[in-house]
Amino acid sequence: TTLFRSLCDRCGGSWERKMEEYAREPCPWRIVDDCGGAFTMGIIGGGIFQAVKGFRNSPVGVRHRFRGSVSAIRIRAPQIGGSFAVWGGLFSTIDCGLVKLRGKEDPWNSITSGALTGAVLASRSGPLAMVGSAMMGGVLLALIEGVGILLTRYTAQQFQNPNPFGEDPSQLSPQDGSPPPGYGGYGQYQ
Repeated sequence: TTLFRSLCDRCGGSWERKMEEYAREPCPWRIVDDCGGAFTMGIIGGGIFQAVKGFRNSPVGVRHRFRGSVSAIRIRAPQIGGSFAVWGGLFSTIDCGLVKLRGKEDPWNSITSGALTGAVLASRSGPLAMVGSAMMGGVLLALIEGVGILLTRYTAQQFQNPNPFGEDPSQLSPQDGSPPPGYGGYGQYQ
């Protein structure tokens, strides 16, 4: 952490203030964290998917199906986890680069990172595949960011204080300047 403090001090800000701005880890550790999280998601999701696939594609019999399921998990789940880890690591690396380049962290960084990650991962398949993967990555991350923003706004509306006075028109004074109905004026106090 002393390395990060000295880097933040050189950039013109204090380390504590920089950490309060973002709820996530600082960028070098964010890459490792996202890579590990993506690997875990890939292992668990791929394991579940491969368990069902191995069970269905095995010969009849509980013992054969169970062995087929375990075999499929053992063979394919680490490969799927590794693919997820590569995607997550590359995405976070590009995201951290954009945060440093632009100086702010917003949904555009994630959308751009998704598009660039899709393009880089499809680079061996040619330019047409790169463009298609970039569009899919950008659209997918735009949908994820959009849903996140909508959920944030929706949950924020739930916690707003209601108007204590309401919108009852009988409590408002008339536009012509006359006293409201039921109000006799100050005559009763004279």
